[in-house]
Amino acid sequence: MRHCLYPGTFDPITFGHLDVLERAARLFDKVTVSVAANPGKGPLFSQERRVELVRAVTAHLPNVQAVPFDGLLVDFARQQNAIAVIRGIRALSDFEFEFNMALMNRHLEPSLETIFVMPRETYSYTSSNLVKQVGKLGGDISHFVPPLIVEALREAHAKVRA
Repeated sequence: MRHCLYPGTFDPITFGHLDVLERAARLFDKVTVSVAANPGKGPLFSQERRVELVRAVTAHLPNVQAVPFDGLLVDFARQQNAIAVIRGIRALSDFEFEFNMALMNRHLEPSLETIFVMPRETYSYTSSNLVKQVGKLGGDISHFVPPLIVEALREAHAKVRA
């Protein structure tokens, strides 16, 4: 079975993430969305809530699962028997960081491949951080995230303001 990981913070998951994920789901028998704890990024949603949201918006993809993880990605890949890591590349600015990460992962686990996938051009400027900022300021984010995520962001921003 060809199994890959799609790691990230997914705070929140966007249509760009989903586009990359759907491409991965066509290429692999099993895709595990690996939701990183990543407390250093100060996520808006808890890791548990991010996993719930990813599961909800990927329910239509039978070969996709979402699980939390913490620690080294290569260790998690070994535990999951994954052969590859999928990473989305939106722009040239993403490439340098992702390239260095892929080289480090290759050094730590030579058998783990990293595959870069470009989302559709319409999502090339979309990021979770931008979506959160626009949503926080009351802007329309429905072009960037599924309706469930729009509602979750509204609720989270309302709690922060309260």
